[in-house]
Amino acid sequence: MQDDLFGAPPPPAQPPAPAPPRAPARKSLSRVNAAPQDDALRALASALPPRVRLGTSSWTYPGWAGLVWDTEYPDALLSREGLRAYGEHPLLRSVSVDRSFYRPLTQDQYARYAAQVPDDFRFVVKAPSHVTDALVRGEDGRGMQPNPAFLDPDLATQDFVAPALAGLGHKVGALVFQLSPLPRHLLHNLPLVLQRLRRLLLAQPALGPTAPDGVLAVEVRDPQWLDPLFMPELAAVLRETGATWCLCLHAKMPRLADQLPLLRMLWPGPMVCRWNLNPLHGAYGYEDAQREYEPYDRIHDVDEETRELLVRTISGIAGAGQNVFVTISNKAEGCAPLSVRALAQGLARC
Repeated sequence: MQDDLFGAPPPPAQPPAPAPPRAPARKSLSRVNAAPQDDALRALASALPPRVRLGTSSWTYPGWAGLVWDTEYPDALLSREGLRAYGEHPLLRSVSVDRSFYRPLTQDQYARYAAQVPDDFRFVVKAPSHVTDALVRGEDGRGMQPNPAFLDPDLATQDFVAPALAGLGHKVGALVFQLSPLPRHLLHNLPLVLQRLRRLLLAQPALGPTAPDGVLAVEVRDPQWLDPLFMPELAAVLRETGATWCLCLHAKMPRLADQLPLLRMLWPGPMVCRWNLNPLHGAYGYEDAQREYEPYDRIHDVDEETRELLVRTISGIAGAGQNVFVTISNKAEGCAPLSVRALAQGLARC
């Protein structure tokens, strides 16, 4: 099964599905309605392995009219009311909650999210940056001073794991500690950072009794973590703590093929992947991608290499009975729901 997992030949490339015509905007709306979905899309969703949950990064994009929403809605309304309609889409069985990175969410906020989605839906949630960033940053994103709360175990429990677990319940998928780029002095002492991370992970409450599918995951934005000499140490800590690696598909990080050796070291285990940014835009190209891809209503740049390897990896891991959580940003190819559909089509051909 492991040979199939990472070594099978790629399926033949297929062109992306065209975006349907955008519906006209409506005014004075207080409810978000889902876009009508055809039988072909429902059949595609039913063909996916039940342990595979695909989704997007957040859900607040008016440009998804005709794809996820029946018409174009304001961002603010989608933020408040869009998740219920999102959860009606046959292929969208997960979502990355990114706003928690900027400010901790309460148990009640998580519970409200959980109440809006089907029973088999699973959330991928980012930990607050005041726990995962080694620096206190200004409004421009520049580090100003060391963060005394960096990787604080108690704060991680209080402001993240405990409220997420209590509010989302069994709908917890992956709770992701995304470590922001480290300052140089910490990059030169990764073993020390790893031991602080180990203490944090060991201090968290067990997810299993409440969320049987739940897993803690670690994501980084410094490629030094994947140095072949350091990777075994990282894998050992993740195995000891019962956590997993979050595949970070971002231009700051090595390509997917270069991250899979760490996943092999953790086998058997679940797959958590956040497909964030097309490498065409470079390590600091987030704003460029935003300008080029808005309003996120069609595919702009197909990343065929990533698609093919994701399909083979997902197929192998789910085929071995493990959970898979993959969330996709609009900055990956231009339109996250259409990227999800392309992955689902590839999995259906396996």
